[in-house]
Amino acid sequence: MGYTRRFRARIVSEIAVVDEPDHAATRVLSDPEAAAREVKQAYACIADEIRKVIVGQDRVIEEMLTVLFCGGHALLVGVPGLAKTLLVSSIAQTLSLEFSRIQFTPDLMPSDMTGTEVIEEDKASGSRGLRFVKGPIFANVILADEINRTPPKTQAALLESMQERQVTAGGRRYLLPRPFFVLATQNPIEQEGTYPLPEAQLDRFMFNVKINYPTAEQELEVVQRTTVVSEADVQAVLTGQEVLRVQQLVRQVPVADHVIRYAVSVARATRVGGADDAPDVVQRYLAWGAGPRASQYLILAAKARAILSGATHVMPEHVREIALPVIRHRIITNFNAEADGVSTDDIVNSILEEILPETSTSGSDTRMDAVLKPSTRRIEQE
Repeated sequence: MGYTRRFRARIVSEIAVVDEPDHAATRVLSDPEAAAREVKQAYACIADEIRKVIVGQDRVIEEMLTVLFCGGHALLVGVPGLAKTLLVSSIAQTLSLEFSRIQFTPDLMPSDMTGTEVIEEDKASGSRGLRFVKGPIFANVILADEINRTPPKTQAALLESMQERQVTAGGRRYLLPRPFFVLATQNPIEQEGTYPLPEAQLDRFMFNVKINYPTAEQELEVVQRTTVVSEADVQAVLTGQEVLRVQQLVRQVPVADHVIRYAVSVARATRVGGADDAPDVVQRYLAWGAGPRASQYLILAAKARAILSGATHVMPEHVREIALPVIRHRIITNFNAEADGVSTDDIVNSILEEILPETSTSGSDTRMDAVLKPSTRRIEQE
């Protein structure tokens, strides 16, 4: 817990808070090098706490925390028994955030999730009125368990919460607590009695995180840990307010123009029949490509990836590292892909091999130098 106190004191000193209201808050990053170092240390501390209860799955943990630091939402896809629920609840514990689990079933109604109005009588005057009773959606971390088991009517009730961070009921708006994350799970092997998520809702998930089976050694450790009396105690590392500050730090990581153009080129390369010439693999195997949100999330996730790796600016390598979880659920394959056994991951990897980043121009280098100052080069050498 000593590290937690040091981190909190340091992170506050790295951000000069000018104004606090919602998304209009403006913060000035005083020392990019120190901020990158502190966020990286915070990530390591959170990951260590999660690994007390989660064996392996380093890639999954990294992608989940990337979404967390970007303020996005994630869709976890994996077969039962891979600790999806435990992972989400452990993340909430490490951040001392309020956690709520919603089990999606075919009979779940939107009001069961968002809340409902009830008639309440005033004992003093005897008058009656409507009072809104908040549902489980009013929490910081929402686990939407088996989200594809509920009808589209209830799935659509999540759209406003995920995009606007609010709930509308009885003609009134109710703001959700901040930070707010929806982490949904989905079973890929069961199709009967399920309702596939529409593309409009899939597009609102920043990452599609695939969880695979553990290795033999990891599964042995899982059995050894879970069949004894003692249980691991996950400690809180950050508060909700500190998470919001880290999100502001991530958004202030500078990006050169040629890196942004590369991210946009990768997203546009997935579009069939677009203005640009799509690669052959796209023309052959895709029915629909990724929208502009893919370009936005590629840059935002690359910012988090850069600062978590200790860098103070985004490079094309950071965009390539997070391309799979950003794009894989935003493209739709056709019959040819299904017949040939080609997955969306195969298509994204082929696009990354064909679309290469351009070299930076002197103008963009000058702007980057003005933003980053000479201290940036020291951290790159490290």
